[in-house]
Amino acid sequence: MLQAIKRLFGQATTPVSDTVTLTHIPREHHPISRKDISENALKVLYRLQKANHEAYLVGGGVRDLLVGLKPKDFDVVTDATPEQVRDLFRNSRIIGRRFKIVHVLFGREVIEVATYRTGAEETDDEPSGKDAAHVRSQKGMLLRDNVYGTLEDDVIRRDFTVNAMYYTPKDFSLVTLPQSMEDIAQRLIRIMGNPEQRYREDPVRMLRAVRFAAKLNFNIEAQTAAPIKPLGELLEHIPAARLFDDVLKLFMGGYAVRTYDLLHEYGLFKRLFPDTAKILQQTDNASYDRLIRQALANTNDRIAQGKPVTPAFLYAAMLWPVMHTEATELSAHGMPTLPAYQQAGQDALSRQGRRTSIPKRFQISIREIWEMQLRLPQRHGQRAERLVTHPRFRAAFDFLLLREAAGEVTDGLGQWWEDYQEEHVDGRVAMVKKLGAPAGGKRPARRRRRPQ
Repeated sequence: MLQAIKRLFGQATTPVSDTVTLTHIPREHHPISRKDISENALKVLYRLQKANHEAYLVGGGVRDLLVGLKPKDFDVVTDATPEQVRDLFRNSRIIGRRFKIVHVLFGREVIEVATYRTGAEETDDEPSGKDAAHVRSQKGMLLRDNVYGTLEDDVIRRDFTVNAMYYTPKDFSLVTLPQSMEDIAQRLIRIMGNPEQRYREDPVRMLRAVRFAAKLNFNIEAQTAAPIKPLGELLEHIPAARLFDDVLKLFMGGYAVRTYDLLHEYGLFKRLFPDTAKILQQTDNASYDRLIRQALANTNDRIAQGKPVTPAFLYAAMLWPVMHTEATELSAHGMPTLPAYQQAGQDALSRQGRRTSIPKRFQISIREIWEMQLRLPQRHGQRAERLVTHPRFRAAFDFLLLREAAGEVTDGLGQWWEDYQEEHVDGRVAMVKKLGAPAGGKRPARRRRRPQ
């Protein structure tokens, strides 16, 4: 596929400015086919065009089709304003303040429609007031960007060259930059414009550079990569809720292990998981790194098999080094093990929530996965059967297997539970009896019935 892309150079071009030129690639010279595009995305494109608006499929969906991947979603860009788009689609709504966009809803599928935008003016005199179109923070972060422009303007303000891709079903052509095609052919992630300025406008672009490099198995171009480590601290000014969403994009896209490596390489992992990063830096904590890597590899496998994945399991693995280390220290100072786990878990989640917020429903699941690690060895009497029917048992059992794979010795506990799940009732009873008396030689006391 990439060899074919190299042959696309030399197509008709249109100047965008003194330094930027657009390449127009006709259908016979690119591999994108309508049959690979969502029917709903095509409906949006056709209706906009029928209403005499320009409309293109844009960005990652086009890029993925070009390199032979199957896009997960499709975005549209148009010269129609958000209000005009909303008027054309009853099944739509305008969202966002920082960037106004329209979501056109087709059941569970959402087609995102954005209006062409022009880049923010390079000036020291920033607009003021609640209606300011371009608004920046004191650190240069772009807080609002709702100045609408032309297709050419929109191309220039794209974040990375590989995302400056526009496809129209009107004549099935592809419109892009020569540099975009060259970077795809050379497998490079290159930011548009001045890297430091673009990262200051939106520090999350550093995470996006890593994500695209991991997903496409591309390298980050040298000048694009150079400012990432020095500017990584800017991520600390991003709202925690937004970073939670970006963590999910980073690790739940099917390429989590390579993402993890790149985040470490560019000094960004410590910006997302500062407590975990500190513990991983200690030479005697290699088992924690193995546990995280195995969790990420398992996540990749489940996604490849079309199985569901949950942020709770991901965060349970990422924060296990923090919780386990602190719980061990509390126990060493005399606190009973379960309360130590509970306090350490609550503290770890609270601190992490200030960096990447974690919804309460996931926090509950995370704590249950951790605390069940203490309950899984307690299999006598009816405990094993109660545990195996617990709604969080499967996740806790999978987490136990992670701990064993990372090198933790559990005296075959994982295999015991594997066998127990495969046994019928009589076999399960026999397995529990074979365990003998609980540690200490005492069987669990029977609960006395209250007098009627």
